[in-house]
Amino acid sequence: MTLSANNTAQPEFQRLRVSGMDCAGCERKAVAAATRVEGVAHAEANAAAGTLDITPAPNATPSPEAIEQAMRGLGYAVVSKPAAGGVEQEPAWWQSAKGRLVLASGALLALAAVLHLAWPALGSWPFVAATLVGLYPIVQAAWRALRVGEVFTIEALMTIAAVGALIIGAAAESAVVVVLFAVGELLEGVASSRARQSISALSDLTPSTAWRLDGEGEHPEEVPAATLVPGQRVLVRPGDRIPCDGRIEQGGSYIDESPVNGEAEPRYKRADDDVFAGTVNQDGALTVEVTRQADDNTIARIIRLVEDAQAAKAPVARFIDRFARWYMPVVVALALLLALVPPLVSGMAWAESVYRALALLLIACPCALVISTPAAIAAGLSSGARRGLLIKGGAVLETLGKLKVVALDKTGTLTAGTPEVTDVEAWRGVERAEVLRLAGALERESGHPIAVAIVAYAKVERETTQALPTVDASRAIAGAGVSGRIDGVEVTLANPRYAAGIATLDDAAGERIHALEEDGKSVSVLIKGDVAVGAIALRDEPREDARQGLEALSRLGVKAVMLSGDNARSVAAIGKTLGIEAYGELMPADKAAYVARWQESGEGPVGKVGDGINDAPALAAADVGIAMGGGTDVALETADAALLKNRVAGIAELIQLSRATLANVKTNVALALGFKAIFLVTTALGITGLWIAVMADTGATVLVTLNAMRLLRHRL
Repeated sequence: MTLSANNTAQPEFQRLRVSGMDCAGCERKAVAAATRVEGVAHAEANAAAGTLDITPAPNATPSPEAIEQAMRGLGYAVVSKPAAGGVEQEPAWWQSAKGRLVLASGALLALAAVLHLAWPALGSWPFVAATLVGLYPIVQAAWRALRVGEVFTIEALMTIAAVGALIIGAAAESAVVVVLFAVGELLEGVASSRARQSISALSDLTPSTAWRLDGEGEHPEEVPAATLVPGQRVLVRPGDRIPCDGRIEQGGSYIDESPVNGEAEPRYKRADDDVFAGTVNQDGALTVEVTRQADDNTIARIIRLVEDAQAAKAPVARFIDRFARWYMPVVVALALLLALVPPLVSGMAWAESVYRALALLLIACPCALVISTPAAIAAGLSSGARRGLLIKGGAVLETLGKLKVVALDKTGTLTAGTPEVTDVEAWRGVERAEVLRLAGALERESGHPIAVAIVAYAKVERETTQALPTVDASRAIAGAGVSGRIDGVEVTLANPRYAAGIATLDDAAGERIHALEEDGKSVSVLIKGDVAVGAIALRDEPREDARQGLEALSRLGVKAVMLSGDNARSVAAIGKTLGIEAYGELMPADKAAYVARWQESGEGPVGKVGDGINDAPALAAADVGIAMGGGTDVALETADAALLKNRVAGIAELIQLSRATLANVKTNVALALGFKAIFLVTTALGITGLWIAVMADTGATVLVTLNAMRLLRHRL
C-alpha cells in the first residue's frame, strides 16, 4: 500500500495496487467491497491502472488487512508497488485464474462431446457435468458480488442463463455458453492488461541501480536507484540511463530526453542544467547531484498523473455508467416479460419463451457499452503520456477536442524564453555599471527568463568587479516586476507602465523607452527611491516551431491569441511576425478577464497556455489550462494539461489526440449498441440462441477494447 503524494499526518487517500480488475463492473464491485470496511469514507477504483484509492473517514485509519481481505473476497489481490511507480508484472494468460478457467472449461466441453458421441445412452449428462464444473467459479463471483450489494452483474446473469438452460433441457448449449463466457472474460482481461502495461512501461525507463559517489567523488558504488536521496551524487556513464532527477555538477553531454517528453532531438546539457530520470546520457561522463527521491522523480510523477487522470472520468463515461445502472434492471424486467407473456398470450411453449428470455439476458449485458468509453480514454491518456502530452483526466481530454480559442503567453511560450540584453540605459547621473549592479541584485533570486538574462549580463558585462549587493525585503510585483531595499534605499525594476505610476519619467527617457519598444524589445525601468535612473532592454525571438504550431492550430479551426504582460509595442511586433492577434501590458487579472469574456460571448471553449506564475489565474479560469513543460511548478499544478516537449506544436497535438479519442469513443459506442440492437431483435424473434448471444456480447466487448488499444499507436 502507498500513500498519496501529500506528506501530511492524515493522508488524503491511500492508493492500493489491485490485480484482477478488468472492467467497469470490476470497479463497482471493488468500490462496494471497500466502502464496507470500517473507517473508509470513499473509494475509487481504476481498472485501467489496476488501482484502488481509499479515502479514510475523519480521524479514522482503515485497516490494510481488512481492505486486502475485502479484495480477496472478490477474487482480487492487493499487490506491492515497485519503487519506480509502476505496476507489477502480470502473469501470462494461461497462468491467470481466467486462463485456467478457459482451459478447464474447454477441456470439459471437449470431453463431454466425446462421451456424448461414444455413449449416446448417457444423454445430456456429460454436458450437465461440464456446465456445473465450469459454472462453479462464475457462481462464486456472482455470490461475492451479491454479498457486497452488487446484484446485477454479468456473472449473475450468466449463472441465471446457464442454470435456466439446464432446466429447460438445453445442456449442450449451456456448456458451450460457459466456455464462450470464459473466453470472453479472458480476452477482456488480456486487453486490459495491455492498457496497464502501457503505463507500467514508463516505470521501466528508470534503471534499477545507480553508481553513487562517495564524499570525495572517487569511488563509485553500485546501489539501488530507489535508495537515492537529494544531496547525494551519482556517476552517469556514456550510454547509461540517468537514474534520478538531478542537476549536473560536472561534465557535459548530449541527453536523449525522448523517453520522457517524446522529443527526438538530443539536447546538450552542461553544469547546472537539470536532467531527468529515465533519459539517456549519450556521449560524456556526468556527475549528477540528486534533487528528487525515486518516488517523486519525473517518471513517478508522470505515472501518478496518468493514473489520476484515468480515475477522473470523462462526462461521457459518467453518463454511460449511470445508463448501465438502470439499464440492467430494465433488461431483467424485459427478460421476465419475454418469458411470461408469450405463453400466456399466444400459447408459445414455456421452454421456448424461457430460452428466448435467457438469450436476451446474455445479449443485453452492457459489458461492451460500459467498457467502450473508459478503454478509449485510458488508451488516449497513456498514448499522450508516452509522447510528452500529460492530461489530467478524461474530462480534460474530452474538452480539449472542443476548444475554439487558445490564448498563449509570449515569453517562454511563443518565444524561446531565452531573452538577451540588448541595451542598458543610465540616466540622472547614474553610471551604467550601477544600473547593472542594482538590477542584477533585484533579479538574482528569480527564475524568470528575463531575470536570468539580466543577472547573467550584469555578472559578465558590468564595469565593476564588486559582488552583487544584498537585497532586503525583496518582493515580486505580480505581472510588473520586482522591488526591494538595497543599501537602505527602495529600488524597483518594473515595466514602463508600472514605473510611470510610481516615478516621473522625463521626455528624453520616455522617448528612448518608446524607441526601444518599437524595435520589439522588452524594457524594464530601474527606479531608485522615486527617481527613474535607467532601463534595460531585452529581446526574445519566437520559438523555431512557433509559426508551425500556430498554423497547425489554424488547420484544426482553432483561433490563437497572444496575451502578454510585456509592453504592447513589443507584443504587437511578435504578434505581427507570427501572424496572430496580440494584446500586451496585461496584468494576471486582465488575462483571466479576456478568457472569461470569450467564454461569456460564446466563442469558447477556451484554452490557456502559459509557463509562469502570472499565468496561473488565466490557466485556472480557462476551460483547459495548458502548462509548458519548462514552466513553474505553480503553472504545472494549476494547469489541466502539460507539454513536456515544451513545443508550441504540442498544443495542436493535444487537440488532435482528444479528437481521435472522442472519435474512437463514438465508434466504440456505435459498435456496442449496434451489436446489441441487431441481436436483441434476432434473439427476441427466436432466430439466434444462447451461444450466439454470448459470442455477440463477447465479440463486441473484445472488439471495442481492441479498437481502443489502437490509440496506443496513434500518430499525431
